[in-house]
Amino acid sequence: MTLLPGLAELTLDPTHRPEATPAPSLAELTVEPVHCRPELLDACADLINEQWPRSRASRLHSLGQSSDSFPLCLMLLSPHPAPGHAPVVVGHARLSRVLDRPQSLFVETVVVARALRGRGFGRRLMEGLEVFAQARGFRRLHLSTRDQLPFYAHLGYQLGEPVQGLVFTSPRVPAALLRVFSSAPCPRLPCRAPSLAAHAAPKASKGPSLPPPPPLPESLAASPPAPAGPPPQSPLETGYRDLRGGPVFWMEKDI
Repeated sequence: MTLLPGLAELTLDPTHRPEATPAPSLAELTVEPVHCRPELLDACADLINEQWPRSRASRLHSLGQSSDSFPLCLMLLSPHPAPGHAPVVVGHARLSRVLDRPQSLFVETVVVARALRGRGFGRRLMEGLEVFAQARGFRRLHLSTRDQLPFYAHLGYQLGEPVQGLVFTSPRVPAALLRVFSSAPCPRLPCRAPSLAAHAAPKASKGPSLPPPPPLPESLAASPPAPAGPPPQSPLETGYRDLRGGPVFWMEKDI
């Protein structure tokens, strides 16, 4: 910028480029529960809503339920470039207890800031939550994914069976009651044609007798047996579907 007497002129250098904010170093990243850093609740809510838009009040309420007794929300934090400022939230994952599996945790809502994807921050987040879970005595992690199967497979996760994550845990609520609410509803019986043999034969008339009715087709007389066991899964296809009919891959890993 050049200042002249009586006139201020701004001279721009066409070769000048603003300095880009440096990406956080993987070695400087830390993993902390959100309830231990309440001043970062708003930033964490914005990060999640960037991927899955939702009411801000509802998102903050969900994050506010994080506690040491689970569910628990973990944040991947990076030191702020400017000294004296709060850390920057670059990732999030939620951990919940699993019904009937006391040594397991269910991982969900895994997200990394859009501008930092593809640089190893997702791996760092997953490695950090594994260390966090191990330190608290858990030995297995479960998760479900629709489109990130290669990412989790690269981290050592294998295809597994569906599990039921607990939305909340309390010693006052017996496990038997939680099991009732988490179990799948009883399937409806298939529609069958009415049985003609169950009706009483009409009284014989004085006229000529009528021929007997034809037998029922085999497809109506007996329904095919339901397949036993869970639907098959492979790295390319799965028998599990979400409410919209999309594929869901259930995965697990021993830690």
